[in-house]
Amino acid sequence: MNASNDNTAARGLREWWLSPPRRGMHLLIHPWAYRHLRFFGVGHVAGGSIQAAAGIICLSYGVYGWAGFFLVIAALNLAGGSWYLTIDRSAPGSGLAQA
Repeated sequence: MNASNDNTAARGLREWWLSPPRRGMHLLIHPWAYRHLRFFGVGHVAGGSIQAAAGIICLSYGVYGWAGFFLVIAALNLAGGSWYLTIDRSAPGSGLAQA
């Protein structure tokens, strides 16, 4: 029973939040989302596109308050999704460039 302890799980909230290790603005991304950046980036872009369509439909009916709401949320989702995809594309070791 003298085996080494290979348990590398995070022991507290701070360690869990910092895994995987990242710096700067990347700390704003939830750890689970950071591990699946492409999935969440595509999801944000798709959701932002649907919200932009809803905003344009509201504009066509003259409901400017709702149109503004949907268009602002769409812009934020599209910006966040493109940010996630940019981080995912620039991550080292993606495996696609080694072919």
